[in-house]
Amino acid sequence: MLLCDYAEELNGKLYVMGGGWSKLFTPNQPTNMALAIKMLVPWNEANRPHNIGVRLRTQDEDPVPNEQGQDIQLIGQMEVGRPPGIRPGSRIDAPLALRFQGLSLDPGVYKWEFLVDDRVLDSIIFDVVSPT
Repeated sequence: MLLCDYAEELNGKLYVMGGGWSKLFTPNQPTNMALAIKMLVPWNEANRPHNIGVRLRTQDEDPVPNEQGQDIQLIGQMEVGRPPGIRPGSRIDAPLALRFQGLSLDPGVYKWEFLVDDRVLDSIIFDVVSPT
């Protein structure tokens, strides 16, 4: 999982701009960010639905609300099929690009968590820094 300014998935590839940052210097201002996620789905987990999601947490593991008071998160379901001709037992690429627009965050430490079937598979920490 990579934190970036913008990400897009097209034809099974991730296109990333401004990727790899961990400090945000615009506290309390609407900011756009994205998560570029490359999953490798095991052969035996393909062809069946999985619940997936990302959620934003504070350093104290509290949910981060948006301006409407709802937790900042995306939840969905996906199913990865086995492409024709793939060798049995192979892992299957499943790239995701998730974009968040207009997030306004207070100074502090935050964490994006990526979940599959209610298990956190990956997380990325970043700081929102107040300019001095």
